[in-house]
Amino acid sequence: MAEATKLDPIKQFELHDALFGDFHIAGYDLSFTNSALMMGVAVILISLFLLMGTSKRSLVPGRLQSIAEISYEFVADMIHSTSGRDGMKFFPFIYALFMFILFANILGLIPFFFTTTSHIIVTFALAMSVMTTVLVVGIFKNGFGFLKLFVPSGVPIVILPLVVLLEIISFLSRPFSHGIRLWANMLAGHIMLKLFAGFIIMMWAGLGGVAKIGAIAPFVMVIALTPLEILVAFLQAYVFAILTSVYINDALHPGH
Repeated sequence: MAEATKLDPIKQFELHDALFGDFHIAGYDLSFTNSALMMGVAVILISLFLLMGTSKRSLVPGRLQSIAEISYEFVADMIHSTSGRDGMKFFPFIYALFMFILFANILGLIPFFFTTTSHIIVTFALAMSVMTTVLVVGIFKNGFGFLKLFVPSGVPIVILPLVVLLEIISFLSRPFSHGIRLWANMLAGHIMLKLFAGFIIMMWAGLGGVAKIGAIAPFVMVIALTPLEILVAFLQAYVFAILTSVYINDALHPGH
């Protein structure tokens, strides 16, 4: 039973409260968890990366400055291609989301670290921040004209009510799909890595003699899956950021 608990692939996602003691306000538990710790680590690392990458700006950039500039240009080009010049006003918000998700995803791949984005409450909160921004921007900039987002042009009047209903449902489902996509990909990938790593331990400890060689197969799978998970970590940050840019474009230009 103890061995099974050690190799439980879900145990890595457990929250551990009160890292620095219990802290309650008005009956709410506000204790500092391992998830909050990793969020703080991600923010600190991003800040250090950008500060060190831009502290010595030179005409011939060093490695860190080159990476910082590439990250800036990558997000800027993505926003400009999806939202145009108006969308660049939201560059700080989208860039912050992209970098936070990317660093949180990558940190989660380090052994004994916690994957913040493997908890749906975190990814849903990020998605809701995007949806709140879209609603505020859309209503503030367009007023009632924001409702054009739900009324596509050129649709026959006969089926217009059905199309409007589908557009509303699609819009309201955005934060769910936005958050669940990131959460599910990070959760599934880490479970796979944990399972294969568990197989290595079980086969090496449970088999005798030459049969221990069988542990090589799951070991190779872990080696093969790790670069794939790094790619998924980047792709999920990119997908989250580009969808944010698309949604903001809808708020800026609600007409179809």
